[in-house]
Amino acid sequence: MKDASVKIHHWLYPLSWLYGTGVYLRNKLFDWGWLRSRSFDVPVICVGNIAVGGTGKTPHTEYLIKLLQNEGINVATLSRGYKRKSKGYILATAESSVQKIGDEPYQIKSKFPDIRVAVDENRCHGIEQLLTLKSPAVDAVLLDDAFQHRHVKAGMNILLTDYHRLLCDDALLPAGRLREPACGKNRAQIVIVTKCPDDIKPIDFNIITKRLNLYPYQQLYFSRFRYGSLMPLFPEKAKGRITCTGDEQVLLVTGIASPAPLVEEVKSYTPSVNLLEFGDHHDFGEKDLQVIEKQFNLLKGNNRLIITTEKDATRLKNHPNLNETLKPYIYVLPIEIEFLQNQQYIFNQNIIGYVRTYSRNRSLSER
Repeated sequence: MKDASVKIHHWLYPLSWLYGTGVYLRNKLFDWGWLRSRSFDVPVICVGNIAVGGTGKTPHTEYLIKLLQNEGINVATLSRGYKRKSKGYILATAESSVQKIGDEPYQIKSKFPDIRVAVDENRCHGIEQLLTLKSPAVDAVLLDDAFQHRHVKAGMNILLTDYHRLLCDDALLPAGRLREPACGKNRAQIVIVTKCPDDIKPIDFNIITKRLNLYPYQQLYFSRFRYGSLMPLFPEKAKGRITCTGDEQVLLVTGIASPAPLVEEVKSYTPSVNLLEFGDHHDFGEKDLQVIEKQFNLLKGNNRLIITTEKDATRLKNHPNLNETLKPYIYVLPIEIEFLQNQQYIFNQNIIGYVRTYSRNRSLSER
């Protein structure tokens, strides 16, 4: 559960108390109705967390997209487009750049070209715009990282918490990494403990369940990452898919919040892994690419690879300063999520049931 390397900065608790007071008052204003939470005439599912840093929101969002698509539901995603170089509402197209819509929306649009992917800082306005779309109309909206965006009243809130840093082990900013007190979890209908290790023991499920102390109306699930096969970022320049033999020299380039699970996965292929770590959502500049090239050239032998994440690949693929000589060596490690304890069917039915029931009730009310 709690990673031994996780530290709480106790001397910053006075600032955390001040921060927490502001967050508490803001939430109370929504609870009392003084600040407005708006509902929409469409099923809205919010996927988020109450801690800064990565908990696996994008892989879980992609899981929901595939689930709803398989049910014939026309799903749309909406996020603010973190670190994009644009403002306002933008509906992504095949020509949209990562700079215009942000790395995660770009990744989703690339993997699911048939769905609507939009960005807007104002989530209410973004949903309004999505609902104007026709042929086909939007049947459901997935809100990415909007758990604190209470101006939208989602019909279903899915809260993610990292197995290695459970929200019950954390503290408010700046002493810890929580954006709001842990009791904020009470707004979620579903809580998912993400990034569980492969060797998690049955007793751990019981311990975590007790420690999270959820209400009866809340459902708890556990998930882990499942990594796919390495894919070339530039298929036209590479030899295609590869199978690691254990003698590769790997430069692992990451711009994500928690690279530790990824490092562990790549080390299962080969022990020679050199991590080049950048900040989350890092916007690679010319000097960064020079560092990548320099570090790659320091690797010994003929079996050299650059491995990166899907999110980082979106920012590298069309970068004008990426050296052509590196392109044949860059591979992407895709990630999917897998539910533990045979919970997948129950989770799927909960999501599908919510969307179908909401849509059916809406149809009846319109008669």
